[in-house]
Amino acid sequence: MWWLKDVWVIDPSQKLSAPRDVLVKDGQVLEISSSLTEEGVQTKAQGESVDTIDGKGKFVFPGLIDVHTHLREPGQEDKEDILSGSRAAVRGGFTTILAMANTQPVIDSRALVEFVRMQGKRAGYAHIHPIGAVTKGMQGAELVEMSNMKEGGAVAFSDDGKNIHNAEVMRLALEYAKLTGLLIISHCEDKDLAGDGQMRRGVASARMGLKGIPASAESVIVARDLQLAEETGGRLHLAHISTVESVELIRRAKERGVDVTAEVNPHHLIFCDEEMGITDTFFKVNPPLGSRVDREALIEGLRDGTLDMIATDHAPHTLAEKTRPFAEAPFGIASLETALSAVWQHLVVPGRISMDRVIEAWSFSPAQRFGLQGGSLVPGSPADMVLFDPEFSEVIEPATLVSKARNTPFLNKTLQGCPVMVWVEGRLVQKNRTVL
Repeated sequence: MWWLKDVWVIDPSQKLSAPRDVLVKDGQVLEISSSLTEEGVQTKAQGESVDTIDGKGKFVFPGLIDVHTHLREPGQEDKEDILSGSRAAVRGGFTTILAMANTQPVIDSRALVEFVRMQGKRAGYAHIHPIGAVTKGMQGAELVEMSNMKEGGAVAFSDDGKNIHNAEVMRLALEYAKLTGLLIISHCEDKDLAGDGQMRRGVASARMGLKGIPASAESVIVARDLQLAEETGGRLHLAHISTVESVELIRRAKERGVDVTAEVNPHHLIFCDEEMGITDTFFKVNPPLGSRVDREALIEGLRDGTLDMIATDHAPHTLAEKTRPFAEAPFGIASLETALSAVWQHLVVPGRISMDRVIEAWSFSPAQRFGLQGGSLVPGSPADMVLFDPEFSEVIEPATLVSKARNTPFLNKTLQGCPVMVWVEGRLVQKNRTVL
């Protein structure tokens, strides 16, 4: 049994943000109270030993849920695998992660969905839920067998990494997905507009002499998919939104009642293109970092609920790949272990966004939209939870990371504010940044 004393509890599902004591027993939240006594706790323990934690000055909240993670297994286990990614997740405060389908082979069948689930259970850390591809082989032509894949454990469908270029295929996907009740997650990128661009088109790309990707490469697909969702009544989720135009399109669509949610990545909230240099390949992401104006629009969109969730888009690569010249390096940041700390340090501490909103966007909202266990500390719910210490600091060194990937812009930098204990169904899996 666990007794967390005098800790600041953030639980958006109960609209709770206040100092409380938390009791955990038999893998579940037993009680949240402001009036627990030693005698009362021992009575509830019924002879079981009690591990007591002084939580003063710390936060406890539901385990984070990441709806956009690339685990690379099967096929690219040199970059990451389900075990290493699951360990990285709990080190970063994530108790549930959704694994994207762009593996090798693509997760486009029930058998492969079941393989990912099995490997996640075998790893035994974070809950791993597979996202199935929308089209076979992610070729954008023939739809997968969605109902069969749902029965195997798929929780959503996405060709993330590739846009579904054919609008009729996307329309049909939204129609068929309605039969399963699951979401279609759209990677909004017009490849004809993006071409072989390396970063956001603008002053910074011109200064660096790199081919730019216009903001419209994202927003024209956002507009298309919003219209298709409105026409079909399909359930749409928009991945990694990065432009001011996209935020405004989503805001207007929600006002019209379109069934849409959207996510934003930590790196798009924290960085912008003018902070990059020609050798900064760890900042090379897709969609690319935008302008200061884009960044401000994303922060405001997250604050006001236009953007519903934060998602890491954890994209692990080998150092050999990421240390190539900028134009040759792959897109992506490995972020499971640093994302929460980075958001705390760069956004919460300066007052750009509240910690309550961060937890809502990273736990309660994903659980509700994707129909997942978690996102709540209501008594009786599984004790997937995080103890966060705002004073705990860490230098992000290669030797301390448990992900196979090191492609993070925070490498060799200090982040203050870290998850120091993480429980999955009441089992302690991380303590003081060490995965158990």
